[in-house]
Amino acid sequence: MPMLPLPNNQSQGLPQHLVFHKPFGVLSKFTDAEDRPTLADYVDVPHVYPAGRLDMDSEGLLLLTSDGNLAARLTSPSFKVPKTYWVQVERIPDEAALVQLRKGVPVKGRQTRPATVHLLAEEPKVHPRPVPIRYRKSVPTAWLRIEISEGMNRQIRRMTAQVGHPTLRVIRVAIGSIQLGTLAPGEWRMLSLGEIQQLQEAKGRFTNGMVRKIERKHEGLQN
Repeated sequence: MPMLPLPNNQSQGLPQHLVFHKPFGVLSKFTDAEDRPTLADYVDVPHVYPAGRLDMDSEGLLLLTSDGNLAARLTSPSFKVPKTYWVQVERIPDEAALVQLRKGVPVKGRQTRPATVHLLAEEPKVHPRPVPIRYRKSVPTAWLRIEISEGMNRQIRRMTAQVGHPTLRVIRVAIGSIQLGTLAPGEWRMLSLGEIQQLQEAKGRFTNGMVRKIERKHEGLQN
């Protein structure tokens, strides 16, 4: 359900950008051959597509845009756009585990980039999940704030498992300066003019060489 009316730039053919709070159990695409829940069940804005993705069992901020070049650039490892997550894990990580996560851990044969990791003193205010997490009375849980600048498949879950703290829940709360804010699961909003300007400025920070490299890679994936 939209939180704000569509601005006039849709009718003028200008790019559309919106933030969606992807619920648990929803795919980060608009169609699915197996008839599972998709973005089409929530977002009715034409010609927008996700810039990046979240796993079906992950939640939170998904940026959708009609600007294909912007999407390709924001999701490129060359740009290193920071993505911030609240992560619930089994047991309470000690400082040694946190240091490992910050320095990088081996995932699928490669070392993850350095990350910003904090143990939250209090549980963040989150919406209940339709499918409760695995709960064991004898095993405490903790919440971490993790900021990474890459997007390997199920990276957060693999990282915490590598240091002995399996992930129970992942909620993305920010992509760069774009915040999830108070959106409830299934809700979306159009980006503000200030947020759009920040995206455009980020897009402009690419060098010509970086742009050509990313666009060649994007074209290769389409062929």
